Amino acid sequence: MALKIYTKTGDLGKTSLIGGTKVPKSHIRIETYGTVDELNSHIGLVGDYFDEPHSRSVLKEIQDRLFTIGSSLACDPDKEPLMKMPDLKEADITVLEKEIDKMNEVLPPMKFFILPGGHIAVSSTHIARCVCRRAERCCVNMQEQEIFVDPLVIKYLNRLSDYLFVLARFMAHHLNVAEIAWKPRV
Repeated sequence: MALKIYTKTGDLGKTSLIGGTKVPKSHIRIETYGTVDELNSHIGLVGDYFDEPHSRSVLKEIQDRLFTIGSSLACDPDKEPLMKMPDLKEADITVLEKEIDKMNEVLPPMKFFILPGGHIAVSSTHIARCVCRRAERCCVNMQEQEIFVDPLVIKYLNRLSDYLFVLARFMAHHLNVAEIAWKPRV
């Protein structure tokens, strides 16, 4: 028999963290890992729109890291989870930095601010970048409220948003789509 997806335990606006602690669904921790989950979905969409094998492979790895981050954020930091949780490593950030540097080698220097658009893959990547920045802000908000968040998570999300910006530029280059320069009204 298949496991039911609905439990009805959240019908009154509460949910459980890993460790069993009940919190309101409006809790900043829930908002934060929900935003990371939203980001993961956008990353999947980006990979579906951009059929370049290496980038798709990197995006799959990023999705794995985002599940790791979501797991970390879903844990009650005051309770030891019964299951072994995956962890984020400094090397995961180094991978993003190397990918950024590799893409930048083939990109022309930026001479203007860029408007998102020109191709659905590029636009989707900019949306993912914006959601990533929101996830980062949520983590910083947790930190400022003295709610535990691994500092490596904030660092990873910060670097990931940089990666997504450069990936959007790389996609435009790869797809022969002109970047849209922002021309401010004067």
